[in-house]
Order: sequence, then C-alpha cells, then structure tokens
Amino acid sequence: MDVRIYMPPKNAMQSGRAQTESWVLEYELPTPRRPEPLMGWTSSRDTLNSVRLNFDTKELAIAFAEKNGWGCSVEEPHARRVRPRSYADNFRTPPPTSRPA
Repeated sequence: MDVRIYMPPKNAMQSGRAQTESWVLEYELPTPRRPEPLMGWTSSRDTLNSVRLNFDTKELAIAFAEKNGWGCSVEEPHARRVRPRSYADNFRTPPPTSRPA
C-alpha cells in the first residue's frame, strides 16, 4: 500500500495560516474514483478514501509508514515568500513616467 505525506496549504478562503503546521498522511487509492450514475457524486469503493492521519513532524509520519511496511512519497512544502510592505504603500502613486522630448 502506498501513502502520500504532505503539509497542507493554507485555506484559500481565509487569510490565516491555522492548521497548516502539521503533516498529513493520506492513502493512495488503488481504485480510481468514478461518478455515481444516479446522483452524479464522485465516489470510490475504497473506505480508506476518507482516512487522514495528522503528525507533528515529517519524521514521525515517515516512521509510521515504514513501521507498517507502506511505501511513502513525501511532498516538501513550498517556501513562503513574505514581502514586507507598509499600509501606506497601498495609497502611494507611481512616479510619473518621463517621455523623451
């Protein structure tokens, strides 16, 4: 059985970074998801579809996967670039462009 270990990104609907410091272990599904013919929902016959395990560190998640004999793929998080700005920069007008005479 294969698992995927990753750090979840921040929620796009909120500006906070809550619940993004933990690592998540998810099972890779051996069967593909398919739309249900009656309702059109995406479904899977595998019950491991809804299992997500949270760990404090990447090493703990990897050790748990190796202890159970699972192959794991680790996705490293992207570095967050913070550009310091002041509130006054929102109202600053751009400098006039000089036109050649």
